[in-house]
Amino acid sequence: MADFTDTELRRLDLTLLLVLLGLLRRRKAADVAAGLGVTQSAVSQALRRLRDIFGDELFLRRPHGLEPTATALALEAPIARAVDALRGAMGAARAFDPATATGVLRIAALDAEQAVVIPRLAARLAAAAPGLRLSVLPLGRAAALAALAEGRADAAIGFIWERPESIRSEPLHSDGFLVAGPPGVLPRAPALTLDAYCAAGHVLVSPAGDLRGIVDQALDAMGRSRRVVLALPSFLPALAASAATGALVTLPARIAAAFAPGLGLATAAPPLRIRPFTVSVCWHRRDEHDPRLAWLRGVLAAEARGVAWPGVPQGG
Repeated sequence: MADFTDTELRRLDLTLLLVLLGLLRRRKAADVAAGLGVTQSAVSQALRRLRDIFGDELFLRRPHGLEPTATALALEAPIARAVDALRGAMGAARAFDPATATGVLRIAALDAEQAVVIPRLAARLAAAAPGLRLSVLPLGRAAALAALAEGRADAAIGFIWERPESIRSEPLHSDGFLVAGPPGVLPRAPALTLDAYCAAGHVLVSPAGDLRGIVDQALDAMGRSRRVVLALPSFLPALAASAATGALVTLPARIAAAFAPGLGLATAAPPLRIRPFTVSVCWHRRDEHDPRLAWLRGVLAAEARGVAWPGVPQGG
């Protein structure tokens, strides 16, 4: 592609560049319009201008969305660097005011964080940043990292132990496990023997539908085993299934403590060692200096430490 003259560069503006990057990452005009806070017709008009400026179709309509041409793909990296540099410069010079902020925060999180972290975050945002809306994407580790890379998510919350160089992370909290079940199945709770644990039926939480998990691996090392009678993809349905069937469910301690009592379930310490895990918030390095996302990360970190949130009223 030939170098652009200053006269030709004058035809570009930041909105056009943001539309181009948005279409490359999200592939749907409606999603780009929502993310930028403009109408879908404005995105279509911007695309027409981009096609005229670059002399290329840039995107082809397909049943699943917009497919970028080779020219559009070649433009992504240099334009992303230019926009990131401008965003960083502006962010460094501008304070973020949650009280007047508008837009949508998109967070990738599975049900553990959806149940424990997201409701509290939504309540605090409603009080401190009423103009910000929250959208949660139910994505696992690999899909969450892809969403960050493609710009479909602003942050991801979860247990993510491997990440590419382009993804930054900050630990939020560590968690262990508890065993939940009806009081009749856990008569000595919070104590539970290994024999009683292995003799009971079990509900396993597995998004992939597997009937074995880290507990079974730990039991194998001890020469023991358990009987999994049901696999479910989410923790809250697993707790409901435990209450209905009498099977035990082993799950993160924070979820068990928050929801097991409401279902009439007792909790006990696992009678075997299950490795603890750390929940982190992750973001793409291009957003390192975005003041809105920096504030969000500070809010999440403060909540994890149990201290006052930056710029957020305390209460409830």
